[in-house]
Amino acid sequence: MNSLHLERPAPRSGPWLPLAVLATAQFLVVLSTSIVNVALPEIRAGLGLSPAGLSWVVNAYVLVFGALLLLGGRSGDVYGLRRVFLIGAGLFAISSLGAALANGAGVLIAARAAQGVGAALLAPTALALVLTLFPAGQGRGTALGVWGAVSGAGGAAGVLLGGMLGNAYGWRSVFLVMIPFTVAVMAATWLLVAADRPRGGRLDVPGALMVTGGLVALTYGLSGLGTLTSWAALGAGPVLLGAFVVLQRRAADPLVPARIFAVGSVAAANALMAVLGAVWLGLFFFLPLYQQRVLGYTPMEAGLTQLPLALMITISSWSTPRLARRMSARTLLAGGLLVLAAGLAWLSPAPENGTFLIDLLGPSLLVGAGLGVAFVQLTTLSSAGVPAEDSGLAGGLINATRQIGGAIGLAVLTVVSVTSGYGGAFLASAVLALLTALLSVVTVRNRKDMIRE
Repeated sequence: MNSLHLERPAPRSGPWLPLAVLATAQFLVVLSTSIVNVALPEIRAGLGLSPAGLSWVVNAYVLVFGALLLLGGRSGDVYGLRRVFLIGAGLFAISSLGAALANGAGVLIAARAAQGVGAALLAPTALALVLTLFPAGQGRGTALGVWGAVSGAGGAAGVLLGGMLGNAYGWRSVFLVMIPFTVAVMAATWLLVAADRPRGGRLDVPGALMVTGGLVALTYGLSGLGTLTSWAALGAGPVLLGAFVVLQRRAADPLVPARIFAVGSVAAANALMAVLGAVWLGLFFFLPLYQQRVLGYTPMEAGLTQLPLALMITISSWSTPRLARRMSARTLLAGGLLVLAAGLAWLSPAPENGTFLIDLLGPSLLVGAGLGVAFVQLTTLSSAGVPAEDSGLAGGLINATRQIGGAIGLAVLTVVSVTSGYGGAFLASAVLALLTALLSVVTVRNRKDMIRE
């Protein structure tokens, strides 16, 4: 008997409870980035990291995650979505323990990279399972609204939780807290999400290695401009990525088949999500640092003052499917991105004597509203019209572009912050959001039916 069919089928239930479980997994993936951000000053002091080294505590996770998402999504299509999801969740829990026990910078960064591998397996398969549970026109819009809400809430809630844990138990606790929740998600997924039938095929491992090497080299080169090794890496990155493109054209089973980009606005959605990823990750990296190192907030205070941001992301994500019934996808997306750009521009003065009510609250509300709308719209556009056999690929691709864009963007924004301060990083992010809004007007098809209840 084929071992792929020995998995215990889950009991039949409505799709909303499995959605809650899978959304919790997505929440943990996002949380694992933001919860670390508030602990960065403590990690830097404890392990003696430079600013560039500190950014790699985030980038080691984000970059490996983004580079392997394509392979993770396709693995789900080939070997079964639920099976790959559970494997990824298990690796995520084990590597979280490794990060908590790290006794040096190298061990911590390696553990964060392993976390990225686990997340690269579980995140795209979780989204693909959601798309399978909610076929187009049957509540998919609401499901993706929930998905966007928990993704946004995970970003800001991580700051609050990180502040609480950091104050009480130190920076290692921000990794330990992931373990019981991940194990609970694994158990709930085993019980509530039915095992799907693997679709077979082969994995393009050479392509995955090539794109991973290219992205790591490119990001490393951007994060350390001025050194000989960084310039060498910056030169090697495009060469490896070019070789990846050539391999994809020749491979019998390419990691990213060209057919996926011919569907609807998939190509545009992924290109725009890459830029939005830079804005997203940059915001949740620099905002806690500005609050703690310039305004003098404690980790707890930084977390509490980001609650309005988290709440607005949740509200706007939840409301986006309803707004989409009243206006076109292009108009809604461009509007959300313009609101995001306005909020970041408002935040960019970053005064040393800034106050929450005058300098943070208003920008946070605008940024949250814009992020929620843009994230849900782009996620929906990335899967609209994609056939079921490519659901894992679609989930992996949109997650990959967001994480890859975030990793490269953070490397660039880190350089900007060194020369222009946190305000410069916020202003650069505002420019990126404005650019994304303009690009959305000319690249997204003007359809009103991208999100349906």
